[in-house]
Amino acid sequence: MSLRPILTWPHPGLSVVCTPVDAISPAIRTLAADMLDTMYDAPGRGLAAPQVGETLRMFVMDPGWKDGARTPMVCINPDILDRGETHETGGEGCLSLPGVTAQVTRPTTVRMVWTDLDGLVHDETLTGFAALCAQHELDHLDGIMTLDRVDATQRAALIADYQEAP
Repeated sequence: MSLRPILTWPHPGLSVVCTPVDAISPAIRTLAADMLDTMYDAPGRGLAAPQVGETLRMFVMDPGWKDGARTPMVCINPDILDRGETHETGGEGCLSLPGVTAQVTRPTTVRMVWTDLDGLVHDETLTGFAALCAQHELDHLDGIMTLDRVDATQRAALIADYQEAP
């Protein structure tokens, strides 16, 4: 497939609420393959469609590939059905905010439903980094960046660092 350019903040396409995917077409399959190639090349662990200029409710992720074998996931029309009670604050990077690591607090467990490229519906509980990654990517589908998940002081500092980066 091919690599796609990753949009960077403050591109207006990153603040759009995405529309559902209505059918798993050849174009969706190509988009998924391109997104996976782009994610691995970046190298990242997740990438949402709006990050490559497509305002569709779709993301790809592979939370553990840097530590072992590749196990890519294509998540079409994902939705979080339940969030666990335990939260964790940790450094969260984003391919659309290169060089920026925000301290974001998120639940460590989520129950998520999505459709894969074969049209199969998955309803699974994700834990640890997979849960954090899925929440981050789902935020992109709602036009939310990590900068929107931090307080005003941290946001100002992160923006200043981002603007000073080469």
